[in-house]
Amino acid sequence: MRETLQARLDTLAAQHRERRLLDWTPDPEPGYVRCGDRRLLDLASNDYLGLSRQRWTPDAAHEFLSGTDLQAHEHVVQDALTRFGAGAARLISGNHPVYGLLERELARLKGREAALVFNSGMAANSGVIPALVGRGDAVFSDELNHASIIDGVRLSRAETHVFPHRDLAALERQLAASRAPHKLIVTDALFSMDGTLAPLPELVALKKKYGAWLMVDEAHTGGVYGPGGAGLACAQGVGAEVDVLMGTLGKAYGSVGAYIAGDRLLVRYLLNAARTFIFTTGLPPANVAVSLLNVRRAQAMEADRARLHANAARFRAALAGLDLAGSETQVVPVVLGAEDLTLARAARLREQGYAAVAIRPPTVAPGSARVRFALSSVHRWDDLAGCLSGVLAPRL
Repeated sequence: MRETLQARLDTLAAQHRERRLLDWTPDPEPGYVRCGDRRLLDLASNDYLGLSRQRWTPDAAHEFLSGTDLQAHEHVVQDALTRFGAGAARLISGNHPVYGLLERELARLKGREAALVFNSGMAANSGVIPALVGRGDAVFSDELNHASIIDGVRLSRAETHVFPHRDLAALERQLAASRAPHKLIVTDALFSMDGTLAPLPELVALKKKYGAWLMVDEAHTGGVYGPGGAGLACAQGVGAEVDVLMGTLGKAYGSVGAYIAGDRLLVRYLLNAARTFIFTTGLPPANVAVSLLNVRRAQAMEADRARLHANAARFRAALAGLDLAGSETQVVPVVLGAEDLTLARAARLREQGYAAVAIRPPTVAPGSARVRFALSSVHRWDDLAGCLSGVLAPRL
């Protein structure tokens, strides 16, 4: 085994594709991190509203909940904040009452009947898709969908149709030709390696025309788009027409976990059929409580969302002329192509004080390696402008 594994690692290294872990710790100043002895502007995380820095002490939680509809449930939240282990799966004895508060909050925010919390986005997508479709059914998946969606599709064993990125004509041809009894269209709302957005109203129209179901992964748009941060589907006016809304709690909401929102029947079914929900220990109640508090707090952060979108638009405009993969969001990749060049550019930026990630195959297609910048509402424009000078420096 050792020889085989070493050979595989050697191949990855020769291709500039071996990954290694670095230690990252938050800097006291929002928007910055420390890597080793270096202080860096954090352009690598998905902490779009800076909420991962929020510390919910008992006093802070009490003050925040006072005068709100959640005040009557403060004892549940305060108890949860002290409990750092669940001890069992939720269907056994790991279902602390704070879960119900979070799920009701998420359902209300999304304008849906119910929600169900999962341990991660990977767990949600890889468990929900196989629960909805199987052999004999058909799944229609955008070619740039996240790996968790791809794995969920594979696990379902349904007939798989991958359509070119946002190519509605190609998707319609696939739907028209399918005779499967159940058809599921699944897409990211924001494609996290390109920064592009899904055309959700058009996808809703196609799903209605061909009797399909539509599942949308709002991992990178929850908290960032729509009224109160309700997500892209709500921002585009089709939140009530998406059959399965998936979102995460570990990005803009600064916590951990994921959720599905939809009608009560969907949630009741997934509770009984999604293996990644059934057969795993629940999240620690403390994390669930933090998610609840951050989701509620984010709804009032309209000024922060506006600042994020304004800075993102300005950042993209400053990079005009470079290959940004069509980005129209707070995720801005600069496509350089070669993996060694991309690694060198990310390393140079790090030396200059900026943390941005080199994205390489197989995360993206061969020949499209890129440095990915993820902006946050806590970034100051002067800091972003300093980073731009490093990005625009002559190619290595």
